[in-house]
Amino acid sequence: MPSEFTGKHVTVAGLGVSGVPAAKVLHGLGAHVTVVNDGDDERARTQAAELEALGVTVRLGDGDTLPEGTELIVTAPGWKPTKPLFTAAGQAGVPVWGDVELAWRLRGLDGRKAAPWLAVTGTNGKTTTVQMLASILKAAGLRTAAVGNIGVSLLDAVTGDTEYDVLAVELSSYQLHWAPSLRAHSAAVLNLAPDHLDWHGSMEAYAADKGRIYEGNRVACVYNVADKATEELVRDADVEEGCRAVGFTLGTPGPSQLGVVEGLLVDRAFVEDRQKNAQELAEVSDVNPPAPHNIANALAAAGLARAFGVSAAAVRDGLRAFTPDAHRIAHVADVDGVAYVDDSKATNTHATEASLAAYESIVWIAGGLAKGATFDELVVGAAKRLRGAVLIGADRALIREALARHAPEVPVVDLDRTDTGAMLQAVQEARRLARPGDTVLLAPACASMDMFTNYNQRGDAFAQAVRELGA
Repeated sequence: MPSEFTGKHVTVAGLGVSGVPAAKVLHGLGAHVTVVNDGDDERARTQAAELEALGVTVRLGDGDTLPEGTELIVTAPGWKPTKPLFTAAGQAGVPVWGDVELAWRLRGLDGRKAAPWLAVTGTNGKTTTVQMLASILKAAGLRTAAVGNIGVSLLDAVTGDTEYDVLAVELSSYQLHWAPSLRAHSAAVLNLAPDHLDWHGSMEAYAADKGRIYEGNRVACVYNVADKATEELVRDADVEEGCRAVGFTLGTPGPSQLGVVEGLLVDRAFVEDRQKNAQELAEVSDVNPPAPHNIANALAAAGLARAFGVSAAAVRDGLRAFTPDAHRIAHVADVDGVAYVDDSKATNTHATEASLAAYESIVWIAGGLAKGATFDELVVGAAKRLRGAVLIGADRALIREALARHAPEVPVVDLDRTDTGAMLQAVQEARRLARPGDTVLLAPACASMDMFTNYNQRGDAFAQAVRELGA
């Protein structure tokens, strides 16, 4: 069937998770597709061969030059707006979309009902919240999937054979930057902290891109009462008439909020007479794990589900059924009365702050690549909880210096090695510092690539080291 893309010259910027599906979909819609890619490695050549067999043109090793005749660019989300390719596109009047924008525009293309999107962004907690939301929606009997930045292609979701009632969509700031026409049913911004500023250029630009998720919302803009910046994004958003601001809080909720009362998650937003009434949704113990930041994630997910009309019972059942991914504040084992917890996914200070707040007495394993971060504020907030600290990785000195300034009484072990075997020694040192009732917490506040392939491998190394303690 002819489409708006039939005969159109479209350049896809970047191979990989988003670029290959975009190229295939556009080619299938009749577009003349050229893929440009900075790299020319073995993986890129394999992907290029697959696309060229379909009739797609691929240019490897040159992602900066605008192909002649380009009428539209569909870019991988991580490509910076300052790239010469996009400068040339701006000068030529060529629009630039991301794969999320393309997916949004392709909804319902084949005549099927376009599934509404419940969208989530924030500096931390996005994946967990979206997975919780999908679990709740499934408990309500709805056909759904967790898609987007979570690693599942939105293009596959909107063009595949499965028909959905609603989609739970994780969106990064990169994806939102390149998605100008996205209009969600309801959306949540979980929190805002400095991140990816090298890409966005400033905290203001980063926040503005996060805030795009609220644009055109129909039913609810869900925000974090404890993070005023998220509420400001709601105030600045241009939403549809009747769309409501709905807050979530770890305290007692006010009208139009969800919160916590005496160990219960309660809703004062989607009830009759919300000035006087509240609806019990679940018990705090239904949230796995029931750490404060994870309870906040659950409240945000519940808010979006309730905005879609989901029952309180489905919220409870969905939270009970939810199992978090590995390396997200995951309890590994108890050894000699000490709990060992893997939060290797805490790759920035904001995530680590939430992780540290979940425990009373901690031996903290931290360090790696700081990515320009500073650690003074983090240490000031956590100092009273720290039994000790074990530091690893290339930028561990930055954390050691912050500890010396703000928690000089905390014993620190500085491991002057960056090989992967350092994790076993770190766990052994942490065991020496810990006392029964303590938690040894891997919450690095840093990226992992100085020592490990990714945060998954780092977490696996921690878990293996803990298992060796108990052997």
